[in-house]
Amino acid sequence: MKTSLSEFREAESTESFHRQNSKLLKVELNQVTIQAKLGSMVAYQGDVSFEHAGSGGMSRMLKKAVTGEGQSLMKMSGTGEVFLADQAQDIHLVYLEGEKITVNVPNLLAFDAGIDWDIERVQGASAMMGGGLFNTSLTGTGWVAILSDGPPVLLNVASAPTFADPQAAITWSGGVSTSIKTDVKLKNFIGKGSGESVQMGFSGQGWVLVQPSEGRIVAPAASSGGGGLGNLLNG
Repeated sequence: MKTSLSEFREAESTESFHRQNSKLLKVELNQVTIQAKLGSMVAYQGDVSFEHAGSGGMSRMLKKAVTGEGQSLMKMSGTGEVFLADQAQDIHLVYLEGEKITVNVPNLLAFDAGIDWDIERVQGASAMMGGGLFNTSLTGTGWVAILSDGPPVLLNVASAPTFADPQAAITWSGGVSTSIKTDVKLKNFIGKGSGESVQMGFSGQGWVLVQPSEGRIVAPAASSGGGGLGNLLNG
């Protein structure tokens, strides 16, 4: 049988994290535990087990309860290959060497065994400002996989005063400080529901990655039927 499917063969690499293509991440497991966004597994080969990651400690559990923020993660362990994706969004890889980055919660796909995470509030944000102002900090050595809704732009924070929509700023480096800017005139002009009236400011030495979107609207999950690995892990 003739076929033109050869272009979709698995991509080979010596790295534990590598992109199969721009929308699909391939993770090589070799008796290590990787954490990933709950429900992001689309396929795997080998002897791999999955379990709910939980909050990873009392401090983080309390932060998630109080803020309503924090990623729902699953642990993947064993030996084999796992393929991860989320709504066919673009995937970008960052390798940390004892460094820190901050990631907007919906944009975190997976991170390596040598990476630790926590929940942090954006400096200057009040509890009444809503989602997007609590984010996930990642520290350590290893790979981090980031999602973007379309091709992002990397802005050099040191070159000029930099501002972005809280949902569009998907990740920034450890040398960057954040603040909140409220544009009262813009709020009055557009309406109280406008996100443009609140912007995140970035300063210091480093970069911020901004996606061409304020985040995808995700349809609510069906309350019956289905099942699947995501429901099993949530159970």
